[in-house]
Amino acid sequence: MSKRLIIGISGASGAVYGVRALDMLAEIGVETHLVLTKAAELTLASEGLPNSTALKSRASYVHKIADVGASIASGSFKTDGMLIAPCSVRTMGEIATGVTSNLLTRAADVQLKERRRVVLMLRETPYHLGHIRTMAAITEMGGIIFPPVPAFYAQLESLDAVVTQSVGRALDLLGFEVKGIKRWGEDVGPVQ
Repeated sequence: MSKRLIIGISGASGAVYGVRALDMLAEIGVETHLVLTKAAELTLASEGLPNSTALKSRASYVHKIADVGASIASGSFKTDGMLIAPCSVRTMGEIATGVTSNLLTRAADVQLKERRRVVLMLRETPYHLGHIRTMAAITEMGGIIFPPVPAFYAQLESLDAVVTQSVGRALDLLGFEVKGIKRWGEDVGPVQ
C-alpha cells in the first residue's frame, strides 16, 4: 500500500494548516483524502484562502461531508491515519463521544477504532474544564491533541514559516517526513 492520509478541515480558524498539509504531502507523493465541513468552507473564504473548489484540486480524493458511505468511513480502507487541521471543539467533542454526525467525525472515529493515529490541531482557546476532559478522553482513545503552538526556538521569520513548522511537526506524529521544518540539534540550537 502506498502512503495514504485523511485530511479533515473543520470550521475553526486556521484553515491554512489543512491547506499547507495538503501541499506538503503532495510534495512527497502521499495520497490524500480530503473532507471539509460546511463551516470550513466559510472559514476558507473569511481567511482569504483558496475556495473549496481550488482546494479540492490539491487533494488526491475529495469526499462529501454527508457521504458516510465513503471509503474513509470503513476500517477496511487502510490508511496511515488522519490529521484534522484545524480541529474545532465541536469536532473534537463528537470524536470523543463516538456520536458522529458527518463523514469527518465518522472517519476519525474509524481511525481510532482501528488503532490508527489521529492528530487534532485544536484551534480554540481558552479551554474550560469540559474541553480539557474531552482532550483527555481523546488521548485515552489513542488520539493526539496538537494545538499549533509556534516553535520560537526555530527563529522563524514569517507567518508562512510558522505554519509550515507546525504542520510539519504534526505530520511527524503521523510518520511523514516533510521538507521545510527546522529541527533542534540539526538546524537550530546546539547542532550535533
